[in-house]
Amino acid sequence: SKAMSGSPAVVMRLVASAYAVAEKAGTIVRKVLHSGELGIVEKTGANDLQTLADRLAQQSICASLSKRFPKITIIGEEDLPSEEIQEDLIETGQSEEILQRSCPPEYSQLKEEEIVVWVDPIDGTKEYTEGLLDNVTVLIGIAYGGRAIAGVINQPFYNYKLGAGTQLGRTMWGMLGLGAFGFQLQEVPGDRRIVTTTRSHSNKLVTDCVDSMEPHEVVRVGGAGNKIIQLVEGKASAYVFASPGCKKWDTCAPEAILHAVGGKLTDMHGNAYRYDANVKHMNSAGVLATLRNHEYYVSRVPQSVLQALKSD
Repeated sequence: SKAMSGSPAVVMRLVASAYAVAEKAGTIVRKVLHSGELGIVEKTGANDLQTLADRLAQQSICASLSKRFPKITIIGEEDLPSEEIQEDLIETGQSEEILQRSCPPEYSQLKEEEIVVWVDPIDGTKEYTEGLLDNVTVLIGIAYGGRAIAGVINQPFYNYKLGAGTQLGRTMWGMLGLGAFGFQLQEVPGDRRIVTTTRSHSNKLVTDCVDSMEPHEVVRVGGAGNKIIQLVEGKASAYVFASPGCKKWDTCAPEAILHAVGGKLTDMHGNAYRYDANVKHMNSAGVLATLRNHEYYVSRVPQSVLQALKSD
């Protein structure tokens, strides 16, 4: 339903902008890689990196969205000095296709100041620096009332192995009450349990929890966004990460897309995470996400994990 003036609801304009902004960020991420000057700095150690691409992509996303939606709260992963943003980092475009859609009635009256945007300019920075490019995503999650209600995921290097002449990159988006778009929804066939889990942040608790799911197969890849893409494209049945380490900007956008197609993302206890502006950033009770059969996976979480990881 369009607002009285005939213009789309604020949240639809925001999602339409986030789509264009995510594509712009994807272009920045490709350009930096192509330049060969990644500008890597360690934040807390060798597994926690920041590159020039993280910095530029976040500046581009945050400056572009706050210019058009000044009252929205935007929380980005990188701690950056507030500085004058280069004009060529500002994206003013919007997805026409999204602007045309009817806003779900429950969100049609949302005001800017009620919305929180969680931004991960590069999810999978370590993989980015190592050339595992299909693991890399740009995440823009949109939350209202503490819930992830919409999200945009850009995969800057989608199709990169196909070589010259291929369209590089893609953008997926979803919204509760509308569905999810930009990919083909698929499920893992029949009774197979394929668990996807962390590539670089493993320990005994993490592996014990994966084993307790009795998977037929375990897939270790980088990036939370990437793992959720595996769930909705039928490459994994569950994403199991029994550890703190994931943050709200890692899960907000992917959770919205997953929930929009009937999936579920919770902590290890089966409790939802909240995305209000004032929550702590760490998902300290781990991440458990599925497209189907969430209860089965929750029921298999070992007691040791439940004791080690307290819900907020």
